[in-house]
Amino acid sequence: MANGVMELLDMLYNVISDAWGVPLGAEKCVIKRDQVLDLLDEIKAQIPGELNEAKRLVSARADYISNAKQEAEAIRRNAEEQAKRLVDEQVVVRTAKAKANEIIAKAEERAKELRKMANDYTDDTLRRTEEAINEALSEIRQSRINFRNATMAKSAPIVEKPEEDE
Repeated sequence: MANGVMELLDMLYNVISDAWGVPLGAEKCVIKRDQVLDLLDEIKAQIPGELNEAKRLVSARADYISNAKQEAEAIRRNAEEQAKRLVDEQVVVRTAKAKANEIIAKAEERAKELRKMANDYTDDTLRRTEEAINEALSEIRQSRINFRNATMAKSAPIVEKPEEDE
């Protein structure tokens, strides 16, 4: 006969609505008992199967929802862990940058000190060199004066002194 309970109920409805009404009884009708009972038997036979199918669908739906919730929870936990790792990495990066900036500042300060020390050393070395050159120049001038005096003394006419008798 019909396949689904809904179709059987529709058929039962049609049987009752098409039934002949009883004279002077507007709410009463004459139906074929066997036809109605057969439809009811078939409905009763199919209801457990459809109820089982409905229960299976509800159970499958519940399993699907449960699996979806578990998957969503796993995704959420994974996202939280990843976010925590990223935050930790950002903290590490920020710490590393701060440390790098500190090292750079110390290095720049040390370079500044070394430049000052090098400049002071160079200036001191040049000053001592200048003093040594000035001292050498003074000695050269004095030697030149001495040389001139010595050469002039030798080039002056020699006056012979009379020999004194002894």
